[in-house]
Amino acid sequence: MVKRLGKNLIVLAFWLCLWAFLARLVDRELLLPGPLAVLRRLAALVVTGEFWRTTLMSLWRILWGAAAGVALGAGLAVLTSASRLLRELLSPLLTIIRSTPVASFILLVLIWVGRDTVPSVIVILMVSPVVWANTAAGIRGADPLLLEMARIYRFGRWRTVRRVYIPAVLPHFLSACQTSLGLAWKAGVAAEVLTVPVLSIGKRLYESKLYLETVDLFAWTVVVVLLSLVIEKLLTTVLGRIRTGGDRL
Repeated sequence: MVKRLGKNLIVLAFWLCLWAFLARLVDRELLLPGPLAVLRRLAALVVTGEFWRTTLMSLWRILWGAAAGVALGAGLAVLTSASRLLRELLSPLLTIIRSTPVASFILLVLIWVGRDTVPSVIVILMVSPVVWANTAAGIRGADPLLLEMARIYRFGRWRTVRRVYIPAVLPHFLSACQTSLGLAWKAGVAAEVLTVPVLSIGKRLYESKLYLETVDLFAWTVVVVLLSLVIEKLLTTVLGRIRTGGDRL
């Protein structure tokens, strides 16, 4: 643990030094501010109430959308696995969502819903296909021998689900959740940048670019990266415990 932490700190120090060197080489804060300037600006932002309201609103939009996307994707996986007709009807929808650029979806959704709601809807559209495809693969991958055993021993429906389907689906489902969270965060912030909802990180990024406030742009980008790392770490811990609990089923 200590060895890995030391290695990570060395890597971080290397990139910070390279950043500082390039900033000194360019010598124009408008083009590339140094890490100290960005850190000072970040420290000034963190102590304001506006910073926390903005950050929490963005987190709420994206995490709510991700949760809804996971629920929708899992539900569609169950339905399409149970019904061949539904699978044939809805499969083209999965292909369309996967192949359409995120920017196109953002602009289309903006026509139909308010700009404050667009990021959450985009996150749902990005997350649900990933969860849908992975969960359906897990359902199809359930061991036929175990299913036959469950039928012979007259397992009830819930017992069959708990003993056969959940262990088969859980690794696929957890992997989909972990993958889709990073996708949700990127898509959600991109949607905020294009739709500039009130109290959003995306709006701060857009305004920083618009008014050539490069230090602010870098500071808010650092916020996005740090939040992504923290959320990923928390999710990995939670999913690890769920996976351990699933192994005991």
